[in-house]
Amino acid sequence: MNLKSAAFLACFYLFSAFASFSQTSRKTEVSISSDKFYINGELTYAGRNWNGHPIEGLLMNSRMVQGIFDDLNPETVSNWEYPDTKAWDANRNTDEFIANMPIWKSYGLLSFTLNLQGGSPFGYSQGQPWINSPYTETGELRSEYFKRLEKILDKADELGMVPIIGLFYFGQDDRLASEKAVKNAVTNSVDWILEKGYTNVLIEVNNECNVRYDHEILQPERVHELIDLVKSKEKNGYRFLVSTSYGGGEVPKENVVRASDFILLHGNGVKDPRKIIEQVEATRKVNGYMDKPIVYNEDDHFNFEQELNNFTAAVSAYSSWGYFDFRMKDEGFEEGYQSVPVDWGINSERKKGFFELLKEITGY
Repeated sequence: MNLKSAAFLACFYLFSAFASFSQTSRKTEVSISSDKFYINGELTYAGRNWNGHPIEGLLMNSRMVQGIFDDLNPETVSNWEYPDTKAWDANRNTDEFIANMPIWKSYGLLSFTLNLQGGSPFGYSQGQPWINSPYTETGELRSEYFKRLEKILDKADELGMVPIIGLFYFGQDDRLASEKAVKNAVTNSVDWILEKGYTNVLIEVNNECNVRYDHEILQPERVHELIDLVKSKEKNGYRFLVSTSYGGGEVPKENVVRASDFILLHGNGVKDPRKIIEQVEATRKVNGYMDKPIVYNEDDHFNFEQELNNFTAAVSAYSSWGYFDFRMKDEGFEEGYQSVPVDWGINSERKKGFFELLKEITGY
């Protein structure tokens, strides 16, 4: 064998090894069959029943939208100072998020919602003068946000968790200058996740499409266009499963139900757990619905010590459920997962109530 042939073969084997490594480097893949979720080809919570209700195939989750939060507005960033250091630190926020992910998983939490534009750091708010967006005005990506996102997605892949990644949040979508910029942001962010090789990610186009969005394409009548845009993005035959959500108590419109791979519901404002069951039943009656998973990924009702609450009601209707908690008036640092700065631990009574019931239901 001459030197040229030897060099060619060495390069060939190196390339083959690299290609093989690239294809096998991710550990977790989410899929859907009918109305059930699978992780690495196995039903979630396989064989599990609770109080006569099937749990396998569900995807229990929590709203952890601030995992890569930052504030680019120097006039408002002081709102998010940590009580111990009296300074805001975006990297600390992400690092502490990651440190708690194995603990959440140990209770049976398989998924969490992280929104690239966060959520209200006060829980609920009207004006949003802070600037928390991973996109420039034209829809290009801000690398510092995606470096933090990569750390979280890497850990989720390692743990066998399935993040629901939201792309837009009302009150921050106006940071994008035009509809073209919105489409650029979708294309660029989805392409970035695809290029990293993640197969454990679900996409939520925007949080509550019927609430105060400036761009028409993020509103209910047209948001299916962005769902279809996400579905059109593929790499090696793989694409992300995608949906979007509506405000609390709302039943999705036909265009979203038809376009989505799974259905996202919110339980905010639904005080009577029986109404949760009615919401799920109404969703299954929307024209175009065909055996897709139904997932609550935001509900700020608790009462976990009671036999019937929004969590148990959703389970009884064979729907996944997601915990939403924020720091309420005069509460301490340990409360809530949406209020910034966030204590990502399980250190409040409400958090303990959720995770203990989660553990009981999932059998972890």
